[in-house]
Amino acid sequence: MNAPLNGIYKFGEFTLDGNKRLLLQGNSVPVALTPKVFDLLLYLVDHAGTVVGKDELLSAVWPDTIVEENNLSQNISILRRALGEKRGEHQFIATIPGSGYKFVAEVIRSESATQPREAIGPKTNSDASTRGSRNRPILIGLAAAVLILATATGYFLFSRRAGGESSTPRTLAVLPFKPIVAENRDEALEMGIADTLIAKMGASRDILVRPLASVRRFGELDQDPQAAGRALGVDSVLDGSIQRAGENIRVNVRLIDVANGAALWSGIFDERFTNIFAVQDQIAGKVADALKVRFAADRTGSANPQTRNPEAYRLYLQGRYFSQKITPPEVRRGIEFFQQAIDSDPTYALAYAGMADAYRSLPINGDIPSGEAMPKARAAAEQALRIDPGLSDAHSVLGWVGFWFDQDWAGSENEFRISLELNPNTPDARRGYSVLLTCLGRHDEAIAQMRKAREIDPLSLITNALEGQAFLYAGEYDLAIGSLDKLFEIDPNFWVGHIQLSRICIQQGNFDAAIAEAEKARQFSGGNSESISLAGFAEAKAGRPEKALDAVNALKAMQAKGLITYYNTAMVYNGLGKSDEALDLLNRAVEAHDVRLILLKVDHRWDNLRSDPRFAEIMNRLNFE
Repeated sequence: MNAPLNGIYKFGEFTLDGNKRLLLQGNSVPVALTPKVFDLLLYLVDHAGTVVGKDELLSAVWPDTIVEENNLSQNISILRRALGEKRGEHQFIATIPGSGYKFVAEVIRSESATQPREAIGPKTNSDASTRGSRNRPILIGLAAAVLILATATGYFLFSRRAGGESSTPRTLAVLPFKPIVAENRDEALEMGIADTLIAKMGASRDILVRPLASVRRFGELDQDPQAAGRALGVDSVLDGSIQRAGENIRVNVRLIDVANGAALWSGIFDERFTNIFAVQDQIAGKVADALKVRFAADRTGSANPQTRNPEAYRLYLQGRYFSQKITPPEVRRGIEFFQQAIDSDPTYALAYAGMADAYRSLPINGDIPSGEAMPKARAAAEQALRIDPGLSDAHSVLGWVGFWFDQDWAGSENEFRISLELNPNTPDARRGYSVLLTCLGRHDEAIAQMRKAREIDPLSLITNALEGQAFLYAGEYDLAIGSLDKLFEIDPNFWVGHIQLSRICIQQGNFDAAIAEAEKARQFSGGNSESISLAGFAEAKAGRPEKALDAVNALKAMQAKGLITYYNTAMVYNGLGKSDEALDLLNRAVEAHDVRLILLKVDHRWDNLRSDPRFAEIMNRLNFE
């Protein structure tokens, strides 16, 4: 924006703090907004009651960038959803045809939480009569006092300055470290140092640390750390650079206050690489002192999951770097590095946990046979726990394996609960627990868990995609689309989001749109079987059986190559009305532990078969009640 707008604004149940760039709902719940959506809201609220032209908004929010008017309308749409406006409502923002937009809710503004407030914009009771005018100053004074108290309470809950305390954790992002010399990049080491520090700090109940999946997109060499912190919605950012020359390493680190850009602490470390563990311990300790928080031993809940073997550590970082890329070839490469790390240090519990997580991801992302991957995932997780019983990540993997492979719903839930007890701030366990609850039809609980995962990791692609799934199977289609819109704003090419949107379109009977979304998912995933199945099912329902059979043949060809597509092929046959073929393939899917069977209870595309005794028997085999 051309000039920063400050002050605190109260409208409806929301408090907008321009100083801290924070939107609170009910004075306690932060609402995640991207920087441009926040700027848009702040400008509209500051000009409440007046029509703001589109050109004025474009100039104010994108002062140095040429953007299309469509970009503005998309951000207005995102903002309306964030404020809870449903389609056709104008509780906060009204579109003025041919002109622009107007913020129509009453707004009360003050320079700070402790200064008197003034009302701007339209009043709730706006008639011009003087009736009750003598009481108005008293009423305004009372309202202002209440609002000041409410905002001060919210400010207290979400701010922890020097010497202060709060029941709500502060938030921190550890950005990927950058090379001091650009030509000497080692991205695995740069990401890995950040990942390790995230692990060290993430177990604290005093602070929320954004996971690596959210911060890794801010690894560009010219990244502004303050801007990254705003996008991530955090109070503080740890920004660092690293240079390795042979066995020597130099690390520069700054802890930055996102609100004002001030450096809370900075340090330079020159050590041999063999002392990298001591450097990380020192950095974590300095950050804890600067933020006045306490860090537990590790996000895993473990007393000492870290190796002291620098070569094993380097290999582990390589494993994490590749396995986080999700695609099967990269995941398999990550597994190779994890194995090398284990060969270097057979007591390295985190390397076993990393390998376990990599194996468990292969069936859902790459249609790898569950019988090949899941036993290896379980064995690696169990070995990690034999070395270190307090490893939260390993319990999370056992939770996924428990319902994806064993259909042991109660055992899976127990593992997720243990994982979250050891580390409440692990988004993977929250996501897994939510998916489990969705599959069991416990939708309110599922949504609650996914919301907690999003609070921890608001920019996570997979979290937003799975939140869309949780809303979809709860029948909340508008909310599901809202979650996916947030995802596509971050990355329009994330294939899991297009899978979810295709499912929603099918449920709404919009088959052509479902096919288009499935095609995007197929393209961006490299041919994931569910994208083919969704398109085939939609073609069948749209009355184009020949195209549906093309999908069946494509899925059978994948099966012939050793991939598992029974469930997805059965779905297309069901769309064609071929119940016998569908049920036969579902039985094969059960025998093969096809991971997609977990949705059998809640996916409405199977509703036509629920009265069939053969379908009921399959449900029994999967231990569904």
